[in-house]
Amino acid sequence: MTDRTPENPDDRSPQSPDHADRTGSGPEVVGVRRGMFGVHGSGDTSGYGGLVRPVEMPGGSPPPPGSDDDEVIAALTAALAGRDGPDFDEAIEQTVVHAGRLTLHVRREHLPAVALALRDDEALRYEMSLGASGVHYPDSPGRELHVVYPLQSITHNRRLLLETSTPDSDRHVPSLTRVYPTTDWHERETYDFFGVLFDGHPSLTRIEMPDDWEGHPQRKDYPLGGIPVQYKGATVPPPDQRRAYS
Repeated sequence: MTDRTPENPDDRSPQSPDHADRTGSGPEVVGVRRGMFGVHGSGDTSGYGGLVRPVEMPGGSPPPPGSDDDEVIAALTAALAGRDGPDFDEAIEQTVVHAGRLTLHVRREHLPAVALALRDDEALRYEMSLGASGVHYPDSPGRELHVVYPLQSITHNRRLLLETSTPDSDRHVPSLTRVYPTTDWHERETYDFFGVLFDGHPSLTRIEMPDDWEGHPQRKDYPLGGIPVQYKGATVPPPDQRRAYS
């Protein structure tokens, strides 16, 4: 890989996903963090304001041969091959083993098919989804928004992470509520805070913020103060006029 580090670190830009190394030989740069607390141009002499650090994600890495994770990959490959739908290489962008945990990076259009195979195949049996979490990488073009699902196999006492990404310009991800009904409120929370639109969700409405709230507060481009107090003058409608959830 060509060294693209500029002479002036302040001019460094995140590496495009098209050029990110996902073969296991290096991490993927998804952004650049400037300043310990986002401070720049302030005359700070402590060194924190001028600090420049790349934001890196672990690179692709195959599981060790013979490990539990290796068995999961083999079982998922066989399960997808036996179904009508994508095969493993078509559905999975990369596998990552980091800090002892297997993560499957799934192309968003194939997320339900992969989740269904993980749930139903006898060698896998990931019966439970433990939630859904959003992540925002504003400097990662075409992959700004990520959704992560932790899955638990009670049968085999295993866990893994399903992760998918979507561009900020097209924030649609298939809902997993039909595969894992417990993701209902978690996907609503991810929509509420990050703006991810879960296609097929039975009631994709805000769950923490008021219905008329503007913006998604956990995105990194959401203002940290200096915004109007949106709760001012808020009212609670009578019970018979409130939003229905069915």
